[in-house]
Amino acid sequence: MFKSNALRPSLKTVLKTSTVAGLAAVMLSTGIPSAVTQSFAAAVKIEAPQVPSFANVVDAVSPAVVSVRVQSRANPVSDDASGGNGFSFDFGGRGLDELPDDHPLKRFFKEFGGPNGDKRAERDHGPRDGKPGRLRPTSQGSGFFISEDGYLVTNNHVVSDGSAFTVILNDGTELDAKLIGKDSRTDLAVLKVDDKRTFAYVSFADDSKVRVGDWVVAVGNPFGLGGTVTAGIISARGRDIGSGPYDDYLQVDAAVNRGNSGGPTFNLNGEVVGINTAIFSPSGGNVGIAFAIPASVAKDVVTDLMKDGEVSRGWLGVQIQPVDKDVAESLGLAEASGALVVEPQAGSPGEKAGIKKGDVITAVNGDTIKGPRELARKIALMRPGTSVDVALWRDGKAESVKLEVGTLPADTKDASAGAEQQQEEQQPSSEKALADLGVTVTPSEDGKGVTISSVDPDSDASDRGLKEGQKIVSVNNQEVKSADDILKVIEAAKKDGRTKALFQIEADNASRFVALPISQG
Repeated sequence: MFKSNALRPSLKTVLKTSTVAGLAAVMLSTGIPSAVTQSFAAAVKIEAPQVPSFANVVDAVSPAVVSVRVQSRANPVSDDASGGNGFSFDFGGRGLDELPDDHPLKRFFKEFGGPNGDKRAERDHGPRDGKPGRLRPTSQGSGFFISEDGYLVTNNHVVSDGSAFTVILNDGTELDAKLIGKDSRTDLAVLKVDDKRTFAYVSFADDSKVRVGDWVVAVGNPFGLGGTVTAGIISARGRDIGSGPYDDYLQVDAAVNRGNSGGPTFNLNGEVVGINTAIFSPSGGNVGIAFAIPASVAKDVVTDLMKDGEVSRGWLGVQIQPVDKDVAESLGLAEASGALVVEPQAGSPGEKAGIKKGDVITAVNGDTIKGPRELARKIALMRPGTSVDVALWRDGKAESVKLEVGTLPADTKDASAGAEQQQEEQQPSSEKALADLGVTVTPSEDGKGVTISSVDPDSDASDRGLKEGQKIVSVNNQEVKSADDILKVIEAAKKDGRTKALFQIEADNASRFVALPISQG
């Protein structure tokens, strides 16, 4: 311990020391230890957990993804078309000539040019002599190469109205393409680029192995911005969004917007698991619900388009509808599944094989059929001429028939679509007392079935859509021509322990089945 203050530097001396060297000298002269160093705070650094990166996938697949630009022949402009300035106008269903002379829009177009055929309009849209106008950009989307020689896939709705097609590669190169084929039922199309180069291309994945929760990467051309990458997961499988008879979409939550249509969704192996085709959005922008055509569907369709320019689909030729709980109970089925045959078409493979109205198709080649859409998809994917075993439920017991799948005619509606339409075309039959059912019926003028003359609005028949004027053709697959015929079939069904009976209803040249309770009274 110091006895004297002689060796202590004065505060004044220390404060006057303005350099590190000076301070060190003072410390040495006073005996203060010199092992003092400057201290600085370290930068914040955190050891973050490892998360998946999509960079390697994106680097590998991006050269195979393209933007698709579509042009169409602009017809001579009409009164309700755009004036060549990129805007469209709606005049409430009236042409421009029908607007008052002092209408501001009419004065505007007369002064500045527009849809009334002045010189500016003719310059923008071509002469009005019936000749097609020049090519104009009409849509844009995305696509991807599936072969090194330039075949690429996109959506049908991207190219359907196009006259000329241009693809823009990842490096900005623009190349002309031609349309090879398109399929509106699955919204797929194939284009071909003829060029000497070898194109980077991608392959389709086995989407049967795709699981809900798997990571996916969507690459496309949203809003015309060019190559854009978004990531998400598979949100659901087998989505039916009512867009067509073969709906079986993958739902993903990767950001997909306008312009992404036709673009691929990849797994982390760089394989295409789906083709983006639709979004669910009240606003028109991404809300995290997008739908992609599964690779398994696309692969078969694309192969047909590349080979023949069109798709050949299998066809049974039977009109079908779903089996609900009431229908199942009326037929003695243990569960509500299968496709109920409303009517086989004359000369169709189904009719030739002996399939009858009232049959329920329960399986095809041993694979269970849950409903009309599943049956439609399964048959459609079969090659025409394929031999199949069809399991049926008929008259309370299981049967089977063997048939050869036909070719779906171009103008034939699929069975499931027909069934949906019938559900909205509900109209019933005639007159004579069937009080327990809530209807009265009379014999039909043509001798086929009975016509409903009235329906109790508080009855089950009314709840199921039966209306005056519709016809009851059969009950439990037995033809009826009078109210007595109906009552006999119902009594037989009650003795068999049934609580519902299956009525075949005809209206507006369409037929459907309705199950009605018969246990009252």
